Amino acid sequence: MTPVPHPTALPVSPPAVTQLLATFVASHPSRGWSDAIEQEAHRTFLNWLGCAIGASTHAAVDAALASVREFEPSAQATVLGRNERVDMGSAALLNGISSHLFDFDDTHWKTLIHPAGPVASAALALAEKTHASGRELVDALVLGIDVACRVGIGLYPGHYDQGWHITGSTGALGAAAACARLLKLDAKRCAMALGLAASQPIGVREQFGTMAKSFHPGAAARAGLNAAVMARHGYTASAKVLEAPRGYLQVLTPTPNWQQMIEGLGTHFEISANTYKPFACGVVIHPAIDGCVQLFEGGLKPDDIARVELRVHPLVLELTGKSAPSDGLEGKFSIYHGCAVGLALGAGGEAEFSDEIVRRSDIVALRNKVTATVDSTVREAAAGITVHCKDGRRLQVFVEHAIGSRERPLSDQRLVAKFDAQVTPILGADRSTRLIELCRAMADQPSVQDLCRASASALPAMVSRAASVAA
Repeated sequence: MTPVPHPTALPVSPPAVTQLLATFVASHPSRGWSDAIEQEAHRTFLNWLGCAIGASTHAAVDAALASVREFEPSAQATVLGRNERVDMGSAALLNGISSHLFDFDDTHWKTLIHPAGPVASAALALAEKTHASGRELVDALVLGIDVACRVGIGLYPGHYDQGWHITGSTGALGAAAACARLLKLDAKRCAMALGLAASQPIGVREQFGTMAKSFHPGAAARAGLNAAVMARHGYTASAKVLEAPRGYLQVLTPTPNWQQMIEGLGTHFEISANTYKPFACGVVIHPAIDGCVQLFEGGLKPDDIARVELRVHPLVLELTGKSAPSDGLEGKFSIYHGCAVGLALGAGGEAEFSDEIVRRSDIVALRNKVTATVDSTVREAAAGITVHCKDGRRLQVFVEHAIGSRERPLSDQRLVAKFDAQVTPILGADRSTRLIELCRAMADQPSVQDLCRASASALPAMVSRAASVAA
């Protein structure tokens, strides 16, 4: 009797994905995609830039910048939202950190990757240093995000289930691809850049709810940029690092998805599946917040509520099950807090995940009325909310797809409003308007220099709180 192969068994000869991706990055035509993909690239960049500037004065950026300055970096690139300039590797690190700090950045739902954090942070820092054009930056962004997300498709879900933060582990490869494109590396050196990045997977999920989570896309951006620059100068790596038996995919996941990883390469672009958050927290909380906001807008008052029952996918409690968050960063990974602010405040922006709101007594009291039950029939992008009122009413909402999902995407108007709300407090209304204009016309800009100058603070260089403490 012939044995039946296990359905998850690896193919005898995996496709040569390292070379396929390297050739794609090196040779795909500039602007070789549809108008819809081009528009999504501009939306992705605008969203990333707003998130990076919005968090630029956070204590985590202060601390990271203070550590960078210990190395006395040369002034090659802009720290977004600030007046300091640092070397391009450090700029990639710092801007990657700030773009992810508020958990307000983009999400590729198929893999849960936040692709712009590592890819755009590395690409913009290098583009500023090399005086690349806006067209070159957009091309690098589309191709780098495609590589990051395709590698993620190859890894997910086994890699994520093992505890890796997939944004950091795939981000280094996406950043390397984007930077290799900007440096105009040939296919052979692109493969070397991917090989070097593959030796630097970054981040584990234990760090969620701490500053270290935002370190992951920043460190991935720096690692990918460094990999591309090293490859440019002839540093070598395995030319089959992704597919080899002891290579990247087979080491980092028990179930590589080889064919899904390369399907449609060059004709389908994963940036088309990118989504943008209306709520500043872990994306799996969004359906529950959406439902709670709907109840708030329907007239439900916190004093009316006796208890709240949630039905959620198992991943939701695994990722965001912090029932008693102590600060804003932990609150971003508490579905209980997310529901509480949705019901009490009708919102879930960065303000609702501040330390003050997380610790506010009425929010804590409402949070303690929320219970969550795992229901394997509920998809990870959905949630069921039942509110039991003190007067006996029973209100129910089921959210199949949250606002901001691919099925209910943020409009251009809402994306611009989100950008403006983050950037205006840091740089002012005039600068915010100017940046929106530059982002919309980025592909037509002869250089990224104007955008970088407009993204920097006009105020005197800030004195880092961390540096003051160290002194």
